[in-house]
Formats: sequence, C-alpha cells, structure tokens
Amino acid sequence: MIKNSYQSLAPHRGANFFKDCKPMNMKGFTLIELMIVVAIIGILAAIAIPAYQDYIARTQVTRALGEISGMKSNTEFLLTNGTLPTTGSDLGYSNSNLIGDIANNLESGLTVDFSAGDSSGTITAVLNGDVATVVNGSQIILSRDTIGAWTCVIVPSASSAWKASYVPSGCTSS
Repeated sequence: MIKNSYQSLAPHRGANFFKDCKPMNMKGFTLIELMIVVAIIGILAAIAIPAYQDYIARTQVTRALGEISGMKSNTEFLLTNGTLPTTGSDLGYSNSNLIGDIANNLESGLTVDFSAGDSSGTITAVLNGDVATVVNGSQIILSRDTIGAWTCVIVPSASSAWKASYVPSGCTSS
C-alpha cells in the first residue's frame, strides 16, 4: 500500500524527494532586459550620428580653409617680388580631396584672381570633392585688399541644412 504520493513518484528516494531538489541556477538575460539594452543603444545612436555628421562637416570646412590659408604667405612673397599669381600652382597648391575634382582637374575648385593689378585679389575654393553633402558647393573666399589685409568669407552651400556652426573662427558667412 502506498503511504503518500511522494513515495509513488520516487519510491527509491523516499518521502523527502522534492524537499531535496534545489532550484537550478538560471544564467543569461531575459528578453525584456535585452530589449531595454537595444532601446538604449538606439537612443544613443539617434543622438550621436547627427552630432558626428555635424562634426565631420565642420572639420571639412576648417580643413579646406587651412589648406588654402597656406597660400597667403606665398601670395605675399610673389606680390613683393612683382609677380601676380594666377593659379593655385603658382602659390604651391597641393592636391586636396575636398576642393575640386581630383580625378579630372586638380584645380577645378580653386580660383586665384589678382588681375586688378593693384595687389588686391582673391583665392576662392569650392568644396566639391569628397565632402559631406551639407557643405558640398560651399565657397571659401580669402580676399586681400591693397594694403595687405586678408579677410575670410564663407559662402554657404545651397543646402537648407547648412548651419552657422560650420563657419570656422576668423571667417564670416555671407
């Protein structure tokens, strides 16, 4: 005769069979924990990606300005020696993947104009190379007046996403 139901389930272990069983340690994450982590990563990505794209656009404009600013000293040297610069090559322009069409015409995005003959002129760079869409078509204009003072003006691209923060310090936006 069966004394209790424990013995019928586990006759070899006796009445304490279920009391001796310990819960198994579960390892891993629940589905809700994983969903929370994915949601947090999504929120961070939604904030970080636009900020990174703005950073890239701003640094591309600043880098292009730095590349053409080096030509100011060469311009001064040529003007002091009575020569009017006419091309970027005259000023020591080196290839840039931001300015012009690298594959076809290295100076397609760079214009040097000192044709007035009074030592005033401009160096203009058009960002149309390997640049962010928002700054593609922007112009950086370095202007020299007759007394040798240089100014920098940024002509924004036609993109409606252009931001004033893309203008480097020392330049103005038109």
